[in-house]
This record gives sequence, structure tokens and C-alpha cells, in this order.
Amino acid sequence: MGADESAEKRRAAAALRYVAGEQEAPEVVAAGRGRVAEQLLAAARRHGIPVYENAELAAALVRLDVGSEIPEELYLAVAEVLAFVFALESRAAGRTVSPEP
Repeated sequence: MGADESAEKRRAAAALRYVAGEQEAPEVVAAGRGRVAEQLLAAARRHGIPVYENAELAAALVRLDVGSEIPEELYLAVAEVLAFVFALESRAAGRTVSPEP
């Protein structure tokens, strides 16, 4: 296994920011592999930020520049992340959220 293949297998993580009504699409605010990914995950947990695990999506997000909006081809996958976060926030606020419309 070459160095490039080894790097590709390391854990990836990305942090997104989205403010409905202010942004057209979520933006990548932090991303990395290996040690950086572990630091991002640790910081999220320390600050009570929800962590959504999807290795394929994380791998796609770390290829984007920090500060860039996600491309249209990732909208559906990121919509699943936003739905996950919304459901967690709703439960924390005592509201009932149905998984299906």
C-alpha cells in the first residue's frame, strides 16, 4: 500500500455551517484527515456539537476548500445530516419529530 492509499484510509471529518435564510448552501468551516479529524471530533464532543458518521460524505467534504459552499451533488447527503441535527434539537426541546412525512 502506497502513501496515498494509506492517507485515503485515514479517518476524515468535516464541520459544516448553515444558517437558513442567510446562506444558499452549507459551507465547510473545518476539515481534515487523521489527527486533524480526531481533533475536530473531540472538539465537537467537548462542545456538545452533534456528530453524524458518514465516511463517504466526510471523504468528499475534506476535498473541498474550507470556506466553500458544498456542491449540488452533495445536497442530498448533507440534507440527511441537517435532518439528523434538526431531529436532535427538536427532541432536546421536547418536540416530537416523525422520521417520515
